[in-house]
Amino acid sequence: MLPEEKTLQSVNLKDWLSETELSAIRSRTNYHGFLMIGFDWMIIAAVFVLVGSYPNPLTIIAGVFVLGARQLGFGVLVHECGHHILFKNPALNRFCGNWLAGYAIFSNMQAYARGHLKHHQLAGTHQDPDLPNYQDYPIPRSRFRRKVLRDLTGQVGYRRIKSIVKAFASFSRLDSSNRQYLLRSLGVNLLLLTILMLFDAAWLYLLWLAAFMTTHMLVSRIRQIGEHGAVPDLYSPDPRKNTRTVLASPLERLLIAPHGVSYHLEHHLNASVPIYRLEKLHKLLKKKGFYDNTHFPKGYGQMLKEVTLAG
Repeated sequence: MLPEEKTLQSVNLKDWLSETELSAIRSRTNYHGFLMIGFDWMIIAAVFVLVGSYPNPLTIIAGVFVLGARQLGFGVLVHECGHHILFKNPALNRFCGNWLAGYAIFSNMQAYARGHLKHHQLAGTHQDPDLPNYQDYPIPRSRFRRKVLRDLTGQVGYRRIKSIVKAFASFSRLDSSNRQYLLRSLGVNLLLLTILMLFDAAWLYLLWLAAFMTTHMLVSRIRQIGEHGAVPDLYSPDPRKNTRTVLASPLERLLIAPHGVSYHLEHHLNASVPIYRLEKLHKLLKKKGFYDNTHFPKGYGQMLKEVTLAG
């Protein structure tokens, strides 16, 4: 684990894994990093081509759902680069996390990484800054349905867009870092719009915006709930009790949990392990008996049933 990412957790993987095993799961390759980024952009391009070639309600709705998941995929890549673990080279993590992922979804990687570090340091405590995202769970299913409705009707996304507009309105009062992030994010989005215009399909940018305001918000919520909502003991120092891994299906990886982000318990066990090695870590620890008393929901449908109550 990186020195600055020490946590209060009670588990030490060195008690379960050899130095050779730890070294293997922490190893990083630029190949995997570029593969993940390329995959996201390939899916996005495929959605634009499909919807642009066959514009109808079915392709548009499907496109919005797939794009929302890929936008979450960009958020996952920002997370990995913020931890400096997607690529071997720190400069590659900074460049790709910003220019090839973060700016497209108006994500400030540097600011995000600072806040996220606190989450790792304080997970399992009442000081965890991310608690408002999941501390109320389990909640009645009727309440959860209202949250889903607000996501899919753009009410939550509108607040996000409004915050971006407000940031531009107060541009002169921002520090240089935030001004740079806003201008670059705007530039990347204008570049995406320009590319679509060159193919006489500028209207497809509305698809990107619609996904950002709706399905992206929904899958981000589901991811947050899956990670820490209604876990066995939210205030335990043991990640097996305060964090969850969901065993996602291939379809769920496409539409809800891109890049293996569902292996969140493993990420909290050691934040130095890149996301493309978390599944391997999961299997390794399971084989050694580390998870003998740990429950893993088989899919997000089962997880949502477990974190919501009748009513």
